[in-house]
Amino acid sequence: MRFRSLIIAYALVIAFLLIAVRGRPPARPENHYSKVVDLTDPGPAKSPEARSGTRIISPAALIPGTWGAAQIPAERLIAPLVVMDFNSSSTQISVADIANWEAQHGYVPQGAVVALRHAESAGSSSSKEFPLSFDAAQFLMNARATRGFIVETAASLASDRTLSRQIALHGNYVVEGSAGLAVLPQTGSLIIVAPEKNRNANESAVRVLAMVG
Repeated sequence: MRFRSLIIAYALVIAFLLIAVRGRPPARPENHYSKVVDLTDPGPAKSPEARSGTRIISPAALIPGTWGAAQIPAERLIAPLVVMDFNSSSTQISVADIANWEAQHGYVPQGAVVALRHAESAGSSSSKEFPLSFDAAQFLMNARATRGFIVETAASLASDRTLSRQIALHGNYVVEGSAGLAVLPQTGSLIIVAPEKNRNANESAVRVLAMVG
């Protein structure tokens, strides 16, 4: 009898525990991102070469027949974001600069979009060069499989046709005239790039949002 009573008592305890667990609301997953930063600049162009606001330069703007702005696959428009902020005297970021950056912040994630902030050129139109050297761009596109680049000024890709062709051949796009990069951490964010849905446009206005971790 004592054994049967013990079994019944255990059964009742388990039953009460199951009822208590089922009665609890499911736990909500914690939000990994703390805030959203709008990187879109609706104001006037930052240099005579750039159009007003933030714009995307698609691969088709660099090599006809490649992806236009509305043809870029959606999975390439949402990516990890890294912000590379340099203070060197050179007008272009080199492979050595990237190596030093990665030594401090870790490797650039595969499939990332890279935002380029150079103290010498940020907010200035004096430089006619794209802020990334050919070798540095090749390294990021080949070794880190980047999806695109973001700059705060005009992209100025016409000054280096070899570089612009390689950017297009790798399926990368360039967002020019971005705003708000200075408030972002260098790693840990997610970027969402939303071009206008005009299938005939090689370049178009774009909305850019960063989800900050």
